[in-house]
Amino acid sequence: VFTESDGRVLGTTLTHRWSYSCSKALGEFLALAYWREKRLPVIIVRLFNTCGPRQSGNYGMVVPRFIEQAISGKPITIYGDGNQTRSFAYVSDVVNGMVSLGSHPGAVGEIFNLGGEEEITISDLARKIKKFTKSNSEIIYLPYEEVYGEGFEDMRHRIPDTTKLRNLIGYVPRAGLDDALKKTIEYHRDKKKSEIYL
Repeated sequence: VFTESDGRVLGTTLTHRWSYSCSKALGEFLALAYWREKRLPVIIVRLFNTCGPRQSGNYGMVVPRFIEQAISGKPITIYGDGNQTRSFAYVSDVVNGMVSLGSHPGAVGEIFNLGGEEEITISDLARKIKKFTKSNSEIIYLPYEEVYGEGFEDMRHRIPDTTKLRNLIGYVPRAGLDDALKKTIEYHRDKKKSEIYL
């Protein structure tokens, strides 16, 4: 579980995977410097695995990718052993949290984690999506090296601590994981139906 004040996970610069987190950290340093030195009001929000309609699986996002595979009857493809855990928040909960933070004077100059706290393994996520879509897709596992090349490092657990957010604005996600998945599946099904008629 990650809090806003935890030390950052820094991998070696020889592993390109870590450039993503470093670029985000640089953005945070820059934003906070503008707040401290120029009094430019900034609020930093760290998003943790948002899911919902209009999200594409083309960019490595696991929920839409699994859903698209399941409703197409393709194998649901898990990278790694599937025991890595994540939490997911539905897009409307994330938007409501961001809007509330944006209008709260106590949020300025602060960092907040925003996401769901319902931890799930990627294997269990794949099984849920298969069940909710009533898919006959096989669940398969691919080694990271096969997908990303040698030396890829993944975070085994990525769960936010949203205590600070909850204490400031009373944030509690309205959509649980099952509800978020069902709404997202409905969107992808409707999208697939509309593509048939084009």
